[in-house]
Amino acid sequence: MRRSLVAIAAASLLGTTGAALAHHSTAMFDLNRKVTVEGTVESFEWTNPHTWLWLQVPKSGGGTVRYGIEGMSPNFLSRNGWTRTALKPGDKVKVEINPLKDGQPGGFFVGVTLPDGKVMGIRGTPQ
Repeated sequence: MRRSLVAIAAASLLGTTGAALAHHSTAMFDLNRKVTVEGTVESFEWTNPHTWLWLQVPKSGGGTVRYGIEGMSPNFLSRNGWTRTALKPGDKVKVEINPLKDGQPGGFFVGVTLPDGKVMGIRGTPQ
């Protein structure tokens, strides 16, 4: 009986591990490429498990396209010099990303040049 309970518990644990690991996948991003996009900060979501930057990027023919840029966790970023107000709505910024493999407007955050010219990466301000 005890062996059966241990086996059931182990199977349950293993069954949920895949979902947790899948959440942190970066498979959708092209980590071998970096692209810089310039635009206006719509919002910077300081949320767990990952931060999100929403950026309005001008299109060549007029109008804008909305980029969703996934970042590291608030905990990770705050340990590296970031604050929840580092990026404010209306800020004009240049953002370096690993783009989405499917070509959609978005990517994984690499770094940003702020309106005052300060450059910040995942690990804060370069030394």
